[in-house]
Amino acid sequence: MKQKLLHLSMALALAGVTVSEAFSQTEPINVVTTAVPFLRISPDARAGGMGETGIATNADVNSPFWNLAKTPFNTSDMQVSLTYTPWLKRLGLNDVYMASLSAYRKIDDLQAVSSSMRYFNLGNIQFTDNLGNEFGSFRPREFGIDLGYSRKLSDQIGMGIALRYIYSNLAGGQNVNGTTYKAGNAVAGDLSFYYNGQDEAGSGWSAGATLTNLGSKIGYTTDATQKDFIPANLGLGGAYTKVFDESNKMTFALDLNKLMVPTPPSVGDSAGLVNYRQKSVVSSWFSSFGDAPGGGGEELREFTASTGIEYWYQEQFALRAGYFYEDKTKGNRKYFTVGAGIRYNVFGLNLSYIVPSGSGVNQNPLSNTLRFSLIFDLSGDAAGAGFSEE
Repeated sequence: MKQKLLHLSMALALAGVTVSEAFSQTEPINVVTTAVPFLRISPDARAGGMGETGIATNADVNSPFWNLAKTPFNTSDMQVSLTYTPWLKRLGLNDVYMASLSAYRKIDDLQAVSSSMRYFNLGNIQFTDNLGNEFGSFRPREFGIDLGYSRKLSDQIGMGIALRYIYSNLAGGQNVNGTTYKAGNAVAGDLSFYYNGQDEAGSGWSAGATLTNLGSKIGYTTDATQKDFIPANLGLGGAYTKVFDESNKMTFALDLNKLMVPTPPSVGDSAGLVNYRQKSVVSSWFSSFGDAPGGGGEELREFTASTGIEYWYQEQFALRAGYFYEDKTKGNRKYFTVGAGIRYNVFGLNLSYIVPSGSGVNQNPLSNTLRFSLIFDLSGDAAGAGFSEE
């Protein structure tokens, strides 16, 4: 039981839920939770500075994290990016961080292969029993590794597919009340689409749609009835880029996301809890659009919205801003972001920052979160470093 509570608290903390504020509202709280919530953390600084938008923005080296179908639209043939994110510093967690790595290689003008990895270190955790007695410590860690292939179906349309292996070790083989908690493993896949309607100058609309983390449940014990859903997700995005002249351009982006996992039953609904646990993965993808106890209104509240703006000057300096919104009954994550980027020769650097919001116990636990992304262009084209345009 202690480990289950630990896992739930981690899920809430990683998702950045401001629980103290949410419970002060009169509307019932029914947060959709999943295992391995680190897969929902924004993994790169460019998107992080734009309010976590990345489905329809111009292609870059981190496209595999957001919309793999954008990858063949990169102008550079090969790039690598490394990002480091100290996590939940506002809560005083100095040893929790996420590191991500992304790379792609264009086979030709139509095709590209890619790989990416997210590694999440949850710091050192002291385990206790129900009486508070300590019986060991462990450094939980999780990671996901992807391999992807993407292809242009036309000059304007792209499609991508990726396979992912997920590993989550939260308890390190600890035995509690006769139950041994083991590392969890899962496999999943992504399917993505991208439309690029920009003209030769780079002005115009783009759009994308993604189905991500479509895969198996993950379990931490030998009890098959206690397996948890991973964060299968539907993402829809649109962006508009305006090129003012040779030196100035600006992009406006909007993303909508919804978890394709069952909504938890109401408190006290034991039969609903049994059905929730027994629901198959595939059926949950479809039923997730109509299973909320509060009906259609609650289903709409399960969508999150991200908006972002990006400004480039002479393709060398970028400024970014954005806003992320989640309904107060579904997690209550709401925050502004800012970011900047620079390119020099074959090197690029992006950083982002979550602006502090709230005060006292209601301050957003994600406040002051920083992300740093390094980008290296390995194609031999100096003009391609950090490219994010078509």
